[in-house]
Formats: sequence, C-alpha cells, structure tokens
Amino acid sequence: MDRKDFLKKGLLGTGMFITTAALGDVIKNNIEELTELEPLGFNHLPNPKTNIMANTVLHKSDTRGHANHGWLDSHHTFSFANYYNPDRMHFGVLRVLNDDRVDPGMGFGTHPHDNMEIISIPLEGDLEHKDSMNNVTVIKNGDIQVMSAGTGIYHSEYNKNADKLTKFLQIWVFPNKKDVTPRYDQITLKLEDRHNHLQQILSPNKDDAGVWIHQDAWFHLGTFDKDFTTEYTLKRKGNGVYAFVIKGDMMIDEQLLNERDGIGIWDTDKIKLVAMSAGAEILLMDVPMTA
Repeated sequence: MDRKDFLKKGLLGTGMFITTAALGDVIKNNIEELTELEPLGFNHLPNPKTNIMANTVLHKSDTRGHANHGWLDSHHTFSFANYYNPDRMHFGVLRVLNDDRVDPGMGFGTHPHDNMEIISIPLEGDLEHKDSMNNVTVIKNGDIQVMSAGTGIYHSEYNKNADKLTKFLQIWVFPNKKDVTPRYDQITLKLEDRHNHLQQILSPNKDDAGVWIHQDAWFHLGTFDKDFTTEYTLKRKGNGVYAFVIKGDMMIDEQLLNERDGIGIWDTDKIKLVAMSAGAEILLMDVPMTA
C-alpha cells in the first residue's frame, strides 16, 4: 500500500494513523482498543524452545508482528494494531513493545492516549514530540521520554530530518493508578554510564535514577564488552523481567539471545547475563506480573 492509500484508509481505525498532520489537526482513532486484560498475568504458555526453566517465554525476532509501509517499518513483540496473537498480548503489565523505523520527513500524526504509561527510547536519529500539554521537544539517542496519559492526552511524533532514519522503541505499561493528571518528562543520560553496567532509566520513584511512572517497574539499559558477565536482581517480589536485546548477542541464564530477541522470566529472584559479542546492548524491564 502506498502512502496516499494508507493515509486514506487509516489502518481501518486499528489504532495507528500516520501522517504529517499538525498538532491542531486532531485525528480520531481507536488507539485505545488495547483494553485492560483479565486476568492481567504473564499471558504465555511455557515455550519449549527455551533451554531454561518453564517460567520463561522466548520471542525470537522473526516471530514478532511486522508492518512495513515503506516509510514506516514496525515490529511488534505483543499484539498491536493489525497484528493480533492471543498468546502474545502482554507480559504482566508490559503491554506494548514496538521497534519502529520512521523515514525522513514522516511521523505519527496527532492521536489520543489515556490510562497508559508510555516510554520512548530513541536508538538512532531524532524524533520531534508535540502534545496537548504544550510540550514541543526533540528526543535523540541517550534520551528517555515518558508520558503518563492518565485522563487523556493527544500527541504527535515526527522525524524532521530530511536525510536520516529515526529508530526508536516505544513501550506501553499499564499504570497502577487510573485517571491521573497527564504528565510529560524527558531526560538525557550519559551513554558511557551504561558501559559494562546496567544503567537504571526508569523506576516508580520520583527521586530515583531515570524517569518515573505510575507502576512498580524498573527499566535498565546496558552495553557490554564481549564475555562481560553480570547479574540482575529483581527489585520487587512478584515481578518478572523481560529482556530485549537491542544489539548483538546475549546469554540470559542458559538461553542464547540474538539481536532483537526477547525473553520473559518470572518466579525468579535474579538472572545472569553474559555478553556473547562486543558491544552487546540490552534493555531489561522489571514489571509486575499481575495488576
């Protein structure tokens, strides 16, 4: 489908309408078709492809949902928009993990959210953000952006560069409080602080490292030399951890993960990580397994 037809169709209201529309041109869509799930558990059967205990689920990169519209290339770890898989709805309160590539001069037009914690992690290029709270900012690699949609917000995201791709992860987490006052935050972190170290980028605490959200969740990023070994201890009893390999190869406990693979582990206190390639980069998301 070319861009003109795609814009006209609007993905049939499935929750993702892409355009270069100005912030004032509010687009009504069904992006919040992602209603709360009952029960809000890990929503996975044990995966026989894993080498470790049954309390794991493995998502190889090539099993993710994929939508390629030329100017937008998006991979969905969990069900999203036109990709629906009842066995891949969420991991605990982690609802969306989208791996997006946006072409120069393109972007996500103004669209609504409510009662969701939304985290964006730029990997390459720049992404301009505008929202109904009068924020106009640009995020780039090293920045972490968070929005508490709460009672409702509108926002747009746009790659203003004429000659560079923008790549970023967008993550949605169910909040532990509904109808909070909408909030926006953005910070810049030192990339060198995650070299051979798990740098905390998100927590539930306003005074802790990174941004904060309305949920008992902790996110960490790390970039490692080959053969570097470390452990991660979960922050809260009853949480699970979802590991997503951004770059290179990592061993999580006894499971080898390649670039863009993900693995969720629950009923554990800690996990062991070994970098299997130079510059291996990983995102850990420590989240409640039930609402």
